[in-house]
Amino acid sequence: MIAYLHGKLAHKDPAYVIIDVGGVGYEVKVSLQTFGALPNVGDSCKIYTYQQIREDAHTLYGFAEPTEKTLFLDLVSVSGVGSATALIMLSSLSAPEIKQAIVNEDVKLIQTIKGIGGKTAQRVIIDLKDKIKKEGLIAPQPNVFMAANSQVRSEALAALVMLGIPKPTAEKSVDTILKREGDQITVEQLIKLALR
Repeated sequence: MIAYLHGKLAHKDPAYVIIDVGGVGYEVKVSLQTFGALPNVGDSCKIYTYQQIREDAHTLYGFAEPTEKTLFLDLVSVSGVGSATALIMLSSLSAPEIKQAIVNEDVKLIQTIKGIGGKTAQRVIIDLKDKIKKEGLIAPQPNVFMAANSQVRSEALAALVMLGIPKPTAEKSVDTILKREGDQITVEQLIKLALR
């Protein structure tokens, strides 16, 4: 099993990267979180990996942080959530947002992720809530700011990421604007302000 790769970032794409380790290029599928956290092409980097071996493919999934890798492994342990779905989840919401949504049993927020229906969202919560609480990383607390703005925020983030803005940068900008402008802002206004 390949635990991590340390080498030169040879190619960087929102869906995958290629890491050159001693002259061998490893193609690694990544989330938008990891894509945004990686350095520029040509720079040295370390990426934590999970190797999935199936009959028809050997696939490497990469993560900028060990905590993101752990959450990915937790998500794929849930019946009905495969590697592709877990990667989409980590691309749509940050790892802390996913954990918070699970602990707060926020089915609606989890359902905003493409490909996640009501039953799957509930299964993720049922299977992972106690485990995440045990880790002690997240204490259950209602997030009024996120609840009021979650739909506007998620739509604006999706649009900004589609426009090529790294997800961490977009999140920081959107959250700052939402705190300043309040919950009366429209998606269009939010996107325009974030692009300035």
